[in-house]
Amino acid sequence: MKSKIVWIQGVTCNGNSHSFLNYQNLDIFLKKVEFLYHPLLPSKYSLKELSEKRFDFDILIVEGAIKKSYERGIVSLNTLMEKLSIKARKIIALGTCAAFGGVFKSYDEKNIKGLIFDGEEKKGFFKELEKKVINIPGCPAHPEWLIYVLNMIEAKKKILLDDFLRPKEIYAFTVHSGCVRNEYFEWKVDAKSFGVKEGCLFYEQGCQAPYTHGSCNKILWNEVNSKTRAGMPCLGCTEPTFLKEELFKTKTYMSIPANMPLGVPKRAYLTITGVAKSFKIERLNKRLIDES
Repeated sequence: MKSKIVWIQGVTCNGNSHSFLNYQNLDIFLKKVEFLYHPLLPSKYSLKELSEKRFDFDILIVEGAIKKSYERGIVSLNTLMEKLSIKARKIIALGTCAAFGGVFKSYDEKNIKGLIFDGEEKKGFFKELEKKVINIPGCPAHPEWLIYVLNMIEAKKKILLDDFLRPKEIYAFTVHSGCVRNEYFEWKVDAKSFGVKEGCLFYEQGCQAPYTHGSCNKILWNEVNSKTRAGMPCLGCTEPTFLKEELFKTKTYMSIPANMPLGVPKRAYLTITGVAKSFKIERLNKRLIDES
């Protein structure tokens, strides 16, 4: 039997829906599942019927942040969540807004939260549903991440989660892992602007990849690209602290980062950095492609 899915939205920009629609094998996937409701796709029920009818289904996907007493025109989101969450076998908080509050939280910190988490704290509006929830943060989340989780649920396989309920198979890595600019990072050769192929984006462009959990440089967007490959710094969008102030700046004290890359002791970092800066690697200080 096909998995039956209900996909509802809270406070959202539709980014995760559009990301999902860019999944490379969407036509094949849609033959394996049945959307009882999706805000953009043909569905069995309308939103009104969703709030009134009784039916069984397998997976509830929530896109967007949860706002206290948020009305969707027909029924409040909270009422809809209370009704649907009882039936769902698993609940997926899709995107950083659904997982942690995300961008919209900055507009109303008290009344906008994620399902389980309010930023880094377990103070979401539906924290009692923790055992059912899997967080797939990202702004937006990569479609491959969602498909992986849905396939694991379909196969009834255990999904190992981290402390923020993110699948470890996806979020055990940092975005820094797999970055094609890592050699520049190791030798402390910095990119002086966005969009260039050469240089590390960490020191001078504010790249958050060493602090951010995700497989963005392992599972590429459209199978070809990522932010850092395109010359854009990682913004840390899979973390509960997203969106940070001063996006394109790495805070430093006397040229030393205020925060060390995840899991790296300060003494080790300073030792390696000191050694690297004492050398000048000629190859890394040249343009990769000479246009002259």
